[in-house]
Amino acid sequence: MNRPKDISLLRNALPFWITLLTLVLLGVSAYLGGWWLLLVYLNTWILIGALDTFEGLYTANADPQTDDASLFWFRLITIIWFPLEFIAVFACIAAVTFGDYTMWEKIALMGSMGIITGSVGIVYAHELMHQKSKLERHMGDGLMALALYGHFRSEHLLVHHRYVGTPKDPVTARYNEGFHRFFPRVLIGCLRSSWAAEKSMLARKQLLWWHKSNPFWKYATLQGAFLLIAFAIGGLAGVGFFIFQAAIAVWQLELVNYVEHYGLTRKHLGDGKYEHTKPQHSWNAAHKISNYFLLNLQRHSDHHYKPDRRYPLLQNYDDDAAPQLPRSYPIMTFLAMIPPVWKRVMNPRVRAWRAQFYPEITDWHAYNKAENPMPR
Repeated sequence: MNRPKDISLLRNALPFWITLLTLVLLGVSAYLGGWWLLLVYLNTWILIGALDTFEGLYTANADPQTDDASLFWFRLITIIWFPLEFIAVFACIAAVTFGDYTMWEKIALMGSMGIITGSVGIVYAHELMHQKSKLERHMGDGLMALALYGHFRSEHLLVHHRYVGTPKDPVTARYNEGFHRFFPRVLIGCLRSSWAAEKSMLARKQLLWWHKSNPFWKYATLQGAFLLIAFAIGGLAGVGFFIFQAAIAVWQLELVNYVEHYGLTRKHLGDGKYEHTKPQHSWNAAHKISNYFLLNLQRHSDHHYKPDRRYPLLQNYDDDAAPQLPRSYPIMTFLAMIPPVWKRVMNPRVRAWRAQFYPEITDWHAYNKAENPMPR
């Protein structure tokens, strides 16, 4: 064993392990109660964005040909996260069931858990669902089931990556579409499109939707099992608290989805065809701390270029190749919840993006109406 090399690899991976601090903060806030229950909120929504301001950008690129053996410490955190989150979710339900908390404290604690399930757990699930290893994909399904959103895997792999930037992708936020209109649309559209995609795949194999290979059976089984555990711990109130934290998690997920592709469209080529997905079709952010926290999710263009590329190997693009957000995802998702502010910040950037990458299209209203049914 090459010990100096192993130590160096561990040192390089450690910054990405900062997500474990969220579980520490959760435990501290649960123990102290009261206003301490805001610790997770402050860390996720404010502190990480503030640290990005001081720490600056992170633009270095690892060698994309790095072998998996050299990524052991990077992969380990994604493998251990599911059991840790599983324990945390049901420990929180036990705490609010048997602990001496006021109702607002119970809500605050389960909301904290939902923020972790969404801003950390689903990010890890996203990394895992793209890998070839069955163990990793099972872990990803488990994490999505803790958010009661198992079908997201089908939608993400079969619909989003294929149709991003087109009207066929419910997750691509349309230009001038506020988040509060986007959210109910994507909840319905994501479920419909994921079901249709899986049903279509089965039909091509001459199988009916109820065949055992339909992953929706797995999603339902996992989610049902987790709801039963919540009921066993806390009765109907336990189920309610579980659903509440899952709802917060999905809210967090869809805020990120909203930000990632807002207003960016692939050029329509006619006959229902679109240009290939390019780096210019995702918003990126090179901020250091939030990229550690989000497993380089903000290098989103490279993820769409190589979906199975592990997170430490994702490449940074400059603004000549891909559009850049003015702030990191934690800050931009907060702005997304205030549509007038969001549009004031982002709509001029979408228009600049159009002029930069599609100067030949001078009238986008007419273009969208005539060739591309995606609302402008």
